[in-house]
Amino acid sequence: MAADKQWTKLTYTLNTGDKIPAVGLGTWQSQPNQVREAVKVALRKGYRHIDTALAYGNEAEVGQGIKDSGVPRDQIWITTKLDNTWHHIVEDGINSSLKDLGVDYVDLYLMHWPSSTDPNDTTKHLPDWNFVKTWAEMQKLPASGRVKNIGVSNFGIKNLEILLNDPSCKTVPAVNQIELHPNCPSPKLFDYCKQKGIHCTAYSCLGSTDSPLYKDQTVLKMAEAKGLSVAHILLLWGLQRGTSVIPKSVTPSRIESNFELDGKSLTDEEMTQLNSLKDRFKVCTDGWLPVKVFFGDDE
Repeated sequence: MAADKQWTKLTYTLNTGDKIPAVGLGTWQSQPNQVREAVKVALRKGYRHIDTALAYGNEAEVGQGIKDSGVPRDQIWITTKLDNTWHHIVEDGINSSLKDLGVDYVDLYLMHWPSSTDPNDTTKHLPDWNFVKTWAEMQKLPASGRVKNIGVSNFGIKNLEILLNDPSCKTVPAVNQIELHPNCPSPKLFDYCKQKGIHCTAYSCLGSTDSPLYKDQTVLKMAEAKGLSVAHILLLWGLQRGTSVIPKSVTPSRIESNFELDGKSLTDEEMTQLNSLKDRFKVCTDGWLPVKVFFGDDE
C-alpha cells in the first residue's frame, strides 16, 4: 500500500459506474441540534459523502448542514435509507426523505433492513409483503431521476441469495451497507458481495460507542507504534480491505481527525494482525425486528 495514498480523494466505482467516496460521515445516533453542525464541519473539512436514514429522524438537520456548508450539491454524495415500516410504500419513503433533506435526488438509496415491518404493530411482519417486493419497487426509482443508485443494508448471504435469485430482481444492488470492523469482519459475506459486484460500505467501522476495540491491546500497540489514533488504524483497515467507511461523530475535532488519513497506511503484516483478532461482537443485532436477519453464517 503506497504511503502517499490519498484516501480522502479515493472513490470506489460501483456496478453502475458511479463513484462513491471512500470516506464519509455517519449520522446514526447523532443527537438533535448536533448533526447539523457535524455535517457542516465535515463538508468544510473535505468530506464528500454523508450517510443518513429516515429511521434516524435527522434528515432535515442533515439537509440544513449541507446548505450551511456552502459546498455545491453536485459535489456531495448523499446516502439515505428506506425505513422498515415503509417497505410497501417506497414512493412515499423516498419523497419523505427528499423533502426533509431539501434535495431533488439522493446518490444512493438503501433498503435499511430486510424486514417489511407492519407500521401498525412493529412486533409483526407485514403478512402480504417481503423485501423482494420492496426491491421490485425500488428498482423503478432510478428512472425518475430522484435516486442515482439503489442498494441494501444489513443483508447477509442468505437474504442476498433470496433476492438475487428471484425473477423480479433485474438490478443487482450497487451497495450492501453492513457492520464491519476487526471484531466483525464477516469475510464470507464480504467475499460473496465482491463476487457479485456489490460494494460494501462499513458502518460502525470504529465499533460504535464504548467500542471494545479501543481497549484491544493489539490495536492500541499498533496505534502507539505508528503514532496514529485507534480510529485511524480501524479506518485504514476498512479502506485497505476495499470498503468505504462512514465513521460517526458529532465532535468537530474527531470529525476532522478521522479525515486526516492521507499518507497513512498499514503494512500487510499489520493487516494480518488485525484480521487475526479473535474477539467478536456486533453493535447491531436483530432481536428488535419481527424477523431474524442475521444467521451467523457470514464469518
